[in-house]
Amino acid sequence: MPMNPLPPLTIKGKRLPLPIIQGGMGVGVSLHPLASAVAVAGGLGILSSACLDRLVSKRTGKKTTTYDAVYEEVSLAKAAGGFAGINIMVALQRDYEDSVRGAIDAGADAIISGAGLPLSLPQIQKPGDTALIPIVSSARALDLICRRWERQGQRPDAVVLEGPLAGGHLGFRMDQVDLPENTLEALLPSVKESAIAHGDIPLIVAGGIYTHEDIKRFLAMGADGVQMGTRFLATEESSATALYKQAVLDATEDDILVADDPGSPCGLPFRVLKKSPMYLSALARSRKPKCDKGYVLLKDEKGNYTRCLAKESNFHHFCICNGLLSSAGYNPEKEEPIYTVGSTAWRVDRIMSVKALMAELAGV
Repeated sequence: MPMNPLPPLTIKGKRLPLPIIQGGMGVGVSLHPLASAVAVAGGLGILSSACLDRLVSKRTGKKTTTYDAVYEEVSLAKAAGGFAGINIMVALQRDYEDSVRGAIDAGADAIISGAGLPLSLPQIQKPGDTALIPIVSSARALDLICRRWERQGQRPDAVVLEGPLAGGHLGFRMDQVDLPENTLEALLPSVKESAIAHGDIPLIVAGGIYTHEDIKRFLAMGADGVQMGTRFLATEESSATALYKQAVLDATEDDILVADDPGSPCGLPFRVLKKSPMYLSALARSRKPKCDKGYVLLKDEKGNYTRCLAKESNFHHFCICNGLLSSAGYNPEKEEPIYTVGSTAWRVDRIMSVKALMAELAGV
């Protein structure tokens, strides 16, 4: 019996034995081996939709559409039992709707959506049994989403409050990241109040959570669950390359920074390891633009997806598609990797199995 058992978490009528959601880490870190292992261990396993068409195409040897890739990966993540869903970034506009449809049709237990406000998510397709879960960084953002979704006949089935200590894209301006009022602890009360006001929506907190004691502390503050990325990055089932995992093991606290200039072409602050090869090249302003993947393209004046700041120049931005694909082993011989981590990555001292990690987090 666990000495300090954690309570279950129920989302849209589905009862998770543990209130732990594995963060959807893209590109290619959170694929079905990781999400399935978390699901089997009693948490909510989460895939990343980013570049899934390309990753699945390479794995299967046949060209796969975004819809089919998402459908296949969700199906594989759920095959061994438990609960599994997918993270779909709003910033990936070109593939957003196809990713949502593929996930719902495959029976994903949840779609988690951030990197922008998912204001139109409910109108893409009726979700059925799939929980729709936005990521927010303030009560104001949750209020806005709830008002917009209510007009579409939907409310969030849960909400993820992501603080500024998370990895990858952050929902704050660069000058807001270190403000005391933007810590997860400071943001939680107002977002909890908003979640209650909109129908007692389950609140999941994310960013900087590392131990069983951290989980208990946030649950005591009013959270219903936690989302954790970095701890699952450093697992045997994670699809990050061996070099990526070793870079995490070697990282010190000073090696982790929030990149802004050079930064992500999405325009959001982006937490990385500063020794990442692509970041170093971007910092030296030595990399020529080679944007040929197009996952973060925006529409031009004619409505076509052609615009990307990193496609135009790498002086202020790194090519996030190529860099993250390389860190997942897609094209390491052609591209330098960029390693995104959460603020706690320096604490990681070993690679462990998901089963062992979940037992540790549960307090067993």
